[in-house]
Amino acid sequence: MSALSHPTSSRESTNAPHPAARLRGIRKIYYKPDGSILVEALRGIDLDIPRGQYVAIMGASGSGKSTIMNLLGCLDRPSSGSYELDGINVEDMEDTALSKVRGQKIGFVFQAFNLISELTIVENVEVPLLYRGLRSAARRALALESLDKVGLGDRLTHRPAELSGGQQQRVAIARALVGNPAILMADEPTGNLDSATGESILRLFEDLHRSGLTLVMVTHDDRIADRCERIVRLCDGLIEWDRAGGNNRPRSASTEHA
Repeated sequence: MSALSHPTSSRESTNAPHPAARLRGIRKIYYKPDGSILVEALRGIDLDIPRGQYVAIMGASGSGKSTIMNLLGCLDRPSSGSYELDGINVEDMEDTALSKVRGQKIGFVFQAFNLISELTIVENVEVPLLYRGLRSAARRALALESLDKVGLGDRLTHRPAELSGGQQQRVAIARALVGNPAILMADEPTGNLDSATGESILRLFEDLHRSGLTLVMVTHDDRIADRCERIVRLCDGLIEWDRAGGNNRPRSASTEHA
């Protein structure tokens, strides 16, 4: 299946003028100090991610999946090609403008929780809002709302070290959600968790997806990927295949209630 004939989300609005993300002809080349090519990490990627879709990105080491994640998240720039993030052309933005768009449009969840140990969890969740110039009361109200979404509204004054790994990852998800991003990006989000705790985080992602959020997750685990609505597999800097995940296939009644 080509990248342009991808399975689309049932949540994609027919009135939406643009997808959450659109890549056209994306190439990314890394160079040696002498100017010669070290590696061509992406070799002409076309990819649309409709609003509200839950997408897994897979691939072996060196396939380009980390590179495409960094480009989608505006952490890096393509060597050539175009990238529209929520309808905004970002590939040629100057650094300050790109940083602002990234803070407004992207939420990140990483394998390492990246919480600030000295802050309470509600203060951790408020951090992205500091860069938007919101007043303290507004930051706190949004942080409380976000923590309620992940089931931690009763742990506001705890610090990260007082929480389990799963709870810390929920704080990281709340922090990623607090700015109402166009896309939530998760990089191996269950990698540091035991299987039971990882399952609870995956169910939380599925709940967020059902609420209409756009999610993009990098994973090496086929079982996790198949829980997504769509799977895009990269190989040698190209899309090897692009198909529906198990969450977008018809299920029997016994499966639905299992």
